[in-house]
Amino acid sequence: MRELVYYVAVSIDGYIAAPDGSYDAFPLEGDHLSVIVGEFADALPAHVLTALGIEPPRTRFDTVIQGRHSYDIARTVGIERPYAQLREYVATRSETTPPEGVTFTADALATVRALKREDGLAIYLCGGGELAGALLPEIDRLVLKRNPVVLGAGIPMFGGGTAAPVRSFRLVSARTFNSGVVVEEYERVS
Repeated sequence: MRELVYYVAVSIDGYIAAPDGSYDAFPLEGDHLSVIVGEFADALPAHVLTALGIEPPRTRFDTVIQGRHSYDIARTVGIERPYAQLREYVATRSETTPPEGVTFTADALATVRALKREDGLAIYLCGGGELAGALLPEIDRLVLKRNPVVLGAGIPMFGGGTAAPVRSFRLVSARTFNSGVVVEEYERVS
């Protein structure tokens, strides 16, 4: 069965973005980039892969699901398929006509459950926090790029405001970099 992996940059205090949705407080340079480009290149947006001259390795992810607000970040700059190298799903209740190559879903939980039954690589949960909160029952693995900043407020890693059953995760690895970033990987405890 395929895994749903929430791979996300997060502040020390648990926010994936500032209150305005920006994430430019997270360092874009440093020795932690070797992990991002080397091990998680499948999760880089297509235009970033092109700019870096990198072919997606297609070894970790073959599908991405993201919330509409996360998707809109790319659309505001004219990118309709930010993860063109992956099967793209966008959780949205307000839009019904996706661009070619993108699937809109009003029921992200049912969609993820169906995708997990298919053969293939892991499913990349791109964000945002509300979607992660809704999909928490299906998240199998967390890969957190914990950045050495405190935002104080913003978009929490798991949003939505509804109480969810407690989910336990076991720390699998933690790698610290000179940049101050710590890449933590957790797997769900069944």
